[in-house]
Amino acid sequence: MNAELPTAIMGVTQLGYLGIGVSDLSEWKDFAASALGIQQNGTGPRGEVYFRIDDHHQRFALFPTGEDDLLHAGWEAKDAQAMHAIARQVRALSVEVTEATREEAAARMALGMIRFVDPDGLAVEVYHGPLLDRTPFRSPRGVARFKADALGLGHIVLKVADIDRTLRFYLQGLGVKLSDYITVEREGRMAPLAFTHVNPRHHSMALVPGLAPGVKRLQHFMLETESINDVGLALDIMQRRGLEMGRLGRHTNDLMISFYVVSPSGFNVEYGWGGRTIDDESTWTVQNYRATSIWGHGPRR
Repeated sequence: MNAELPTAIMGVTQLGYLGIGVSDLSEWKDFAASALGIQQNGTGPRGEVYFRIDDHHQRFALFPTGEDDLLHAGWEAKDAQAMHAIARQVRALSVEVTEATREEAAARMALGMIRFVDPDGLAVEVYHGPLLDRTPFRSPRGVARFKADALGLGHIVLKVADIDRTLRFYLQGLGVKLSDYITVEREGRMAPLAFTHVNPRHHSMALVPGLAPGVKRLQHFMLETESINDVGLALDIMQRRGLEMGRLGRHTNDLMISFYVVSPSGFNVEYGWGGRTIDDESTWTVQNYRATSIWGHGPRR
């Protein structure tokens, strides 16, 4: 029998970093710098290359391991006490939790870290004490600023086998909160897509159906700029490079104006501006939409 969960669930505070296994590190480094405009910031012990978008030393780590998919997702806890409270919550769901060594945490640029696996087999890391780099962020192609810092790196959309099961795990284990649903038709059936938040950003993680053997678990990650001009400039640059991409559009639920581009690993990157925020949790109500976009975007993988 599962241990009882605490009455008040401790929640993570932001989506902190992603570890991505890639087959062509050189191509990814060029894509990250000249297309996305994010800054390379050193290397790690396994040959991983770090990238930053704000004061956090690393928001992305690219590992030359060939999966072309998400390896792990790192979620920030307020402090060590909060991290250990989250460990207890996850253990109460009958999931094994291990505490990282000091060296393992240091490779993630954190003071401490725990690890476990979600219901779909994704490695999840919860850490505290991220390393901050107060030298100015310098985009290789002049992006003025990304909307990150306390809101986290942006968001991820994960393909899962069972949305209800995975959503329950993150609600009860990591203390994420439900933002809303978008119900769409998939293969002749109506399927709900679940969007969750951990801070004022409308969603830090969304769950969509479709995980199966041979299918990438990462549907996309999103970067949000502070200026619509940076989205327009990125659109022009990526079109001139001949990258595979969608149209500019605006989403129904978070109101983001964005476009999607296919990364060197085959999953999408969303590049956007103007996302809605949840500024008052007490007045927020969970709603449902029947389309992902008000206008634009078009088909996505």
